[in-house]
Amino acid sequence: MVDIARPDSVIKKKKMKRAAYGVAGLTAILLVTVFVSQLKPAAPSVDKATLWPDVVKRGPMVRQVRGTGTLVPEDTRWIPASTAGRVERILLRSGADVLPDTVIVELGSPELEQSVVESRLQLEAAVAQLVNRRAELDSALLTQRAAAANIESESRQAQLQAEADEALFKENLQGALVAKKSRARADDLSNRAEIELRRLDLAEKTLKSQLAVQEAEVSRLRTTYQLRQEQLERLKVRAGIKGKLQVVPVEVGSQLAAGANVARVADPGRLKAELRIPETQTRDIEIGQLAEIDTRNGKVPGRVSRIDAAATNGTVTVDVQLTGELPRGARPDLTVDGTVELERLDNVVNVGRAAFAQENSTMSLFKVSSGCTIPQMDCEATRTQVKFGRSSVSTIEVLDGLKPGDQVVLSDMSAWDAHDRVRLN
Repeated sequence: MVDIARPDSVIKKKKMKRAAYGVAGLTAILLVTVFVSQLKPAAPSVDKATLWPDVVKRGPMVRQVRGTGTLVPEDTRWIPASTAGRVERILLRSGADVLPDTVIVELGSPELEQSVVESRLQLEAAVAQLVNRRAELDSALLTQRAAAANIESESRQAQLQAEADEALFKENLQGALVAKKSRARADDLSNRAEIELRRLDLAEKTLKSQLAVQEAEVSRLRTTYQLRQEQLERLKVRAGIKGKLQVVPVEVGSQLAAGANVARVADPGRLKAELRIPETQTRDIEIGQLAEIDTRNGKVPGRVSRIDAAATNGTVTVDVQLTGELPRGARPDLTVDGTVELERLDNVVNVGRAAFAQENSTMSLFKVSSGCTIPQMDCEATRTQVKFGRSSVSTIEVLDGLKPGDQVVLSDMSAWDAHDRVRLN
């Protein structure tokens, strides 16, 4: 066989075809690579049954703050020990109903009992001295009165005798010397009678002043004795007011100083709520604002009556005066929840308060695609930046990023922080 040589043109054509095929293949590979690189990563799936969705709406919004607290009596009184003593008996315990004269605790004090006995004996001795002194002065006064009466009687007799002697002298029946002696004696007795009357009057006037010292001593000792008796009686610690006994923080045998707290009594019919609200949420709370107290057995309306001036452990105590009837079972120290109404806003865009959403802040939420409803079908949600305004307990004002009708996910989505889209199925 003889080989036939191919023309050069045919060889060139084959080479050109191979080159064209190679270029086309490389171009196709490049296009596919570019297309694949521009594809978005597949969105992760989230079980929508675990989510908390809400719809953005426009309308009224009530701003509230919430806190926990306890019911406390408006009228509470600590009953102190008026006198130092040892606890002998505890007659009543916490929960007992008491009246003002109800004895709660009995104290004992041998020193006070001895002091009472000594005060009584001192008083009796002073009274006896006063009676004896009064008898002495009365006897002296009677003696003075008798002497005055006697000298006055002698003075009258001497006066009569002088007048008689003077009459006889005028008729020359008696000498002048006798008449003069009778007159002199009558004048002398008259002066003595006047002096005795003055002494009697002075004695009567000074009688009270002479007894004043003894009477003052008796009065002092009587007051001391009565005070000791009252102190002894106060060893029986009484409630002082009508109410319910709350606390008896003493034990039998313990020694108490004067002024130590023995019991606490409160009026259970007048209770108020003491709410502890985070200090960051109390700036808009004012006296007189409406509030609602949840006793877990019913809700009671009220009004803010006091706001503590200082914060404690990050909370501020707010007192709420209850204006409604308390439900059954409400008692002091009962744990309650309370909400305080700050203000009512009209025609604002708002949505349920998302997890970690703060007032006047910006955060990202997953917004459900338009035309998709979470409960009905699989949906896709896209991360959206939302600017919030004023907040309440369960709602928050939307300033930018969402519009009425948008459906968003309020649940904690921090597990998907690395994704801008999620599929809800």
